Amino acid sequence: MADADWDSVTVIGQKASARSAAAARSNSAINAARRTGTVVSTDKKFGAGGNRGGSGEGQRLAKVDRENDVVAPPKIDMSVGKAISKARLEKTMSQKDLAVKVNEKTNVINDYEMGRAVPNQQLLGKLERALGVKLRGKDVGAPLGGPKKK
Repeated sequence: MADADWDSVTVIGQKASARSAAAARSNSAINAARRTGTVVSTDKKFGAGGNRGGSGEGQRLAKVDRENDVVAPPKIDMSVGKAISKARLEKTMSQKDLAVKVNEKTNVINDYEMGRAVPNQQLLGKLERALGVKLRGKDVGAPLGGPKKK
């Protein structure tokens, strides 16, 4: 702390003349700045006004973007929805009862039965166990057989 200089001055702002000047756009403004001795830098800006017609590159890229749109994920097959509904009615369960049993919302069960849901393998496994029918694979709607005992 012995090196601290108590006489030094800290400048927080700058005077108006020390601020950087606005960009001079005309040749006369650039020449006037050179005569006063200020630092002059002339840079060519490439790609300025790139949104205007010209080459049509932007239009081509927009068309490519439209071609690569995200495809909606596949919905569950209606045969699976009908198998869920049939098995649920055979067990005299409402959609709400089934939803409580598999720990889901009622509208999720409704979406599965109507074929509007994106298939979730974990939920399909829960539904298979709760209803006792296969919902995945080739034989959708067949009774769910457990492991064979010897």
